[in-house]
Amino acid sequence: MTDEIVTDVEDETPVQLSDDELARRLEAILLIVEEPQSIVSLATAVSAPVASVRRVISALVDDYDGRGSGPQRGFELREIGGGWRLYVRENLDNLVAEYVNAQAPSKLSQAAMETLAVIAYKQPVTRSQVASIRAVNVDSVVRTLLGRGLITELFQDSETGAINYGTTDLLLQNLGINSLDELPPISPLLDDGADGFDDALIR
Repeated sequence: MTDEIVTDVEDETPVQLSDDELARRLEAILLIVEEPQSIVSLATAVSAPVASVRRVISALVDDYDGRGSGPQRGFELREIGGGWRLYVRENLDNLVAEYVNAQAPSKLSQAAMETLAVIAYKQPVTRSQVASIRAVNVDSVVRTLLGRGLITELFQDSETGAINYGTTDLLLQNLGINSLDELPPISPLLDDGADGFDDALIR
């Protein structure tokens, strides 16, 4: 692979960065991000030129898809709405869901129940909006709810790139209702909207 010269942010001295090292840096970032990241965002995160990041991302896609010397991986690097993120391959979704359900406790935690309630009443809603309402980080809880099949990714905001979530038919089945319209009114449970729900939720 080719080498690129980049500038170290701290001492502003040129450092040699190979495509192999750049690929490792990108993989480390992509493993932890919750939302698709643009090429520019990734380039900033790994302190590398945009052109180099674009080239290495393309190489990683080919590698994961088995177009190189190795086999196809169980995950893929997919571009969604102008951003890049790692996803489980679609043909393995059921396998992963079964594993998560087998590992998960039979009952949801209080945090998961609260997060699920916010999503149910306010959907479509982003992770950051849920976190704002609950005043805590909800990343791990959202992953749990996704793994349990109780919520799903509805769409990605074209401007912010944030993923909007909503509930699934499985939640309706578990609650024994036919539609979200059968959820109890939320207004009697609120103190003048102090919990962060806006007027659109008062039914």
